[in-house]
Amino acid sequence: MARRTRMFMTFPGIVVVCLLLLGGSMETANEVDPYKILGVTKSASQAEIKKVYKRLVREWHPDKNKNEGAEDMFIKITKSYEILFNEEKRTNYDRYGQTDDTQPYGHGHYGHRHDHFYFDESFFHFPFNNKGNREFADSKYALHFNQYVNDVVPDSYKRPYLIKITSDWCFSCIHIEPVWKEVVLELEALGVGIGVVDVGYERRLANHLGAHRTPSILGVINGKVTFFHYSVVKEHLRQFVEDLLPQRLVEKVTDRNDLQFLNSWHEQNKPHVLLFDQVPVVPLLYKLTAFAYKDYVQFGYVDQGLSETANLLKQFNINTYAPTILVFKESTDKPADIIQAKGMKKQIIDEFITNNKFLLVPRLVNQKLFDELCPVKQFHRRRKYCVLLITGDEESYTIGNQAFLSFASTNTKEVVRFAYVYQRLQQSLCDILLKTKDSTPPPPPPQVFILERRNAAGKVLYMEVAGGWNGTDEDKQRLLDELERLQKDPSILNYDAMLPELNNEFASMFLIRWIYTAYDYLSEILDDILHNNWREMMPLLSLIFSALFILFGTVVVQAFSDSSEDGKSKPKAKEGAKAENGSPGSSSTSSRPPKKNFVEVTELTDITYTSNLVKLRPGHMNVVLVLTDTTKNVLLSKFAKEVYSFTGSLALHFSFLNVDKHSAWMGTLLEFAQDAIQIDTEEDDGACHKIDYTGYVLALNGHKKYLCLFKPVYTGEEGGSSEEEGPGGATGGGKRSRSRSRDDHPPRRSTPRSRSTATLQIHHKLDRLGLWMERLMEGTLPRYYIPAWPGLDKITGPK
Repeated sequence: MARRTRMFMTFPGIVVVCLLLLGGSMETANEVDPYKILGVTKSASQAEIKKVYKRLVREWHPDKNKNEGAEDMFIKITKSYEILFNEEKRTNYDRYGQTDDTQPYGHGHYGHRHDHFYFDESFFHFPFNNKGNREFADSKYALHFNQYVNDVVPDSYKRPYLIKITSDWCFSCIHIEPVWKEVVLELEALGVGIGVVDVGYERRLANHLGAHRTPSILGVINGKVTFFHYSVVKEHLRQFVEDLLPQRLVEKVTDRNDLQFLNSWHEQNKPHVLLFDQVPVVPLLYKLTAFAYKDYVQFGYVDQGLSETANLLKQFNINTYAPTILVFKESTDKPADIIQAKGMKKQIIDEFITNNKFLLVPRLVNQKLFDELCPVKQFHRRRKYCVLLITGDEESYTIGNQAFLSFASTNTKEVVRFAYVYQRLQQSLCDILLKTKDSTPPPPPPQVFILERRNAAGKVLYMEVAGGWNGTDEDKQRLLDELERLQKDPSILNYDAMLPELNNEFASMFLIRWIYTAYDYLSEILDDILHNNWREMMPLLSLIFSALFILFGTVVVQAFSDSSEDGKSKPKAKEGAKAENGSPGSSSTSSRPPKKNFVEVTELTDITYTSNLVKLRPGHMNVVLVLTDTTKNVLLSKFAKEVYSFTGSLALHFSFLNVDKHSAWMGTLLEFAQDAIQIDTEEDDGACHKIDYTGYVLALNGHKKYLCLFKPVYTGEEGGSSEEEGPGGATGGGKRSRSRSRDDHPPRRSTPRSRSTATLQIHHKLDRLGLWMERLMEGTLPRYYIPAWPGLDKITGPK
């Protein structure tokens, strides 16, 4: 009976627990109402939702609101905004009361794909949106915007960073979590920086990095961001980090190139480090170390498994059972330091390289090296002195330089650093140190100075070691005595000066660095294109396609323009030839001289007026011949012959104006410049006659609004009576004489001889056009400026 009672009591207890769980689950589901959290209606527009979201974010941001529930409220606001601002998620919520990320395991279009996650969350309260219960690893590596800008970016020039972009409601992020943890444990021990960016809290940083979806993994090196595009596998992530590093960090060294590698210490002004190991590829730890100390040390790798390295192993007595690192300084026969261990750790290598990152006597090649070798005095007990040799790079100074190196190697002290400069390359520094107080002329190099830097601005206390430096035993003893005196009495540094900033002797390598940078940038672009990272590539692709479109459009328009003009010019040339031969249609338009197709002349009409004059390109001029229907063929032929030698200039365009159709425009144009241009008029019995513009040539600059004028001059070189030419030789008076003759004798038929004489006179109106064109090209012709070109109503004459 007791057992039955206990069983009976157990069943209601199970029911109660299930109801409580179900109620808790329903309550959790009902709590997430994005409309209530944001305080908007279901009919609210996207603009309204965005406005409310910005206001609530400012109000509930944990950095500004210190209330206990501010952080949870901020998360709810962010998630609600993500739901309502996305049209698809908002539609799913309005229809089913759920979104893709919050659907229970029994409902929704994509619910079957994530059943186990929803089961875990509802039954075991899986911490998707609880910052306090997030993984400890993610919290440890969490990045903020200011931290990224101030710490990560500068540090990325010494080591690469691997950053994961995640969010609290990201199910795919959970799938990659085991691989991510394993990779972090391995790479962090090697020296790779790790970071995690939560989009829900650091959306600004995610946008700055260009991460628009979760999960995303990216690398940062030298301030440049590179995205990981492959499947999240340990080997892929490791290779991704290795590919971030520059390709020329470590040089493969064998028996063939070992001397070349070690002897380059003088040119590069760096110690050289050799790693001996049995693996065929350079270990990632060694590559990361080479990247961290690339400004100080040159790295090489020796594969012990190759037959080409046997002499190196024998020469330096290398133990093949454990990795070995040798550091070489000024001596290439004997290493300055050595380390050997089976489990080579990062901390051991860093300490080893740090203690050997300078030569015994380095050359001061830039200000950065000077600051590190000779730091500014900070405390009395930390006085550091710099013994500086001013010498030359010629062969005659070799003995003295070697003696200075020998002295430095036998007198190594923690408070004294030895260095040298070439006077030719650091002239400004040497000029200040070589000048003494008594203004005596500076002695020739080499000279030795002892310096103590007082501040970062360049102030130093210094003294000159008397007697110069020739490398003799007396010079060495003199320098040693001065150093011993300095330890007892620092006041012997009795001179002070302000040193200028040192020249960067490696600045000539800028072009090579620029080429490498351009190569890396092009590689990054190619990588983005291959992996369809279109959102990040859109600005660059838009720029490229815009430039190509403009270039292609310009070529196509120019091609069609040329083809259309050629098509028009050929019929006009044929019509002009017919007109000269006396065929019908002598009054038809012609853009080229008869029987010659080498000068392109277009008619100035209301159609071509804007392009050929008003909107003419800057620097271009349009040379316009003024003619009539009756003089068209004769003048065009002469005009073409006179200007043919000037057609090679692309800045000149040639046109003709029919004054019978557009006399109003011609009169208006010259009226604008009537104060500068004096055109004679003739009077007969008090009546003012119309001016004959036949044979006039105008050089029009449409951009600067000025013109140059050619007035026809009849020279009479081919005969003709002076009575016919009369006073109209300069202004086309032959035309006016015929006009008066026709008025006086209206019914008279013209004879062939009179027509030939008139044609001859018209032909000679352009005799001096070639000389005028030469002056036009020289820029010596007077220019007549006008306020504006006459309107289109002036160009189109009455019909």
